[in-house]
Amino acid sequence: MARNRVIPFGYCMKNGEITTEPKEVYAVAEIFREYLNGSSLLQIAKLMESENIRYTEDSDHWNKNMVKRIIENEKHLGTDKYPQIIDEDIFNQANEKRIRKANTLNLVCDDLQEIRKVTYCLECGEKLFRKTNGKGREYWNCVNPDCFKYEYRLTDQMIIGAVLTVLNTAIANPSLLEYGGEISVYSPTVDVIRQQNEINRMTDSAQIDFDRVKAEIFRLAELKYDCCTYNDSPQKTAEIKALLENHEQLNTLDIGLFKSCVNRILISHFCTIEVELINGTRIQNISERNENCVNRIECNDNSCESSDGNKP
Repeated sequence: MARNRVIPFGYCMKNGEITTEPKEVYAVAEIFREYLNGSSLLQIAKLMESENIRYTEDSDHWNKNMVKRIIENEKHLGTDKYPQIIDEDIFNQANEKRIRKANTLNLVCDDLQEIRKVTYCLECGEKLFRKTNGKGREYWNCVNPDCFKYEYRLTDQMIIGAVLTVLNTAIANPSLLEYGGEISVYSPTVDVIRQQNEINRMTDSAQIDFDRVKAEIFRLAELKYDCCTYNDSPQKTAEIKALLENHEQLNTLDIGLFKSCVNRILISHFCTIEVELINGTRIQNISERNENCVNRIECNDNSCESSDGNKP
């Protein structure tokens, strides 16, 4: 057996030729069997250590990267120099699974990066952070040291599941997205009224200073402009409806659709997850009425109610 594993695991050199090493051949077969039966790379590494199988001549330590290298090593299929150890069907099944898992993990990481950017504490408004504990289990919490920690374990799947429920609910019930507010509102302030009165006084004077009146009119226009508010929610509503129209129900998170439709995710300390869409509508993942948000919809799984308690 080569000290630094110059020869792949499963093989050894005898009489100048590469041949199989029986104990390692058994280990390779067990690794493939356990992996196809659902064991993780780390679990298999610990299994190898528990069975006192040495990866190198001077070490019985294993890690998941060692297991991964064995699973993806095509020499186990047999070459001119290396005898075959693993059946081709088994090798292909294991590596197809490995590739699927790798792609899924990368997708989740990308998704979580986008989710993390827009996820906030409902109580204090600060962003949430995501960490993992010593066992690799993830949890989310508020970054605000003055805000108390969540009493429950908030997981990736809870957040992703809530977002999926909201998007599927909106796909199935586009009427929930309707917005009834005015597009533009003008509310004059005391300063506007005072400025208008001043201009009226100046124009009623026997001798009008036209340059000064002109300047005051421009000032009045600025004050009135500041009093105007524009609401783009109707346009945003139309935008979301166009994106979701005739869209199939989602089984997995479509991160592109998520970024186009979702403005914020708000999570409370009481296991409430709200998804705020780009038009201001909030959809809540529990059946609890909240009077503070007029344009809010509440849902439990895929069944939602409008904020006035009526079923859609």
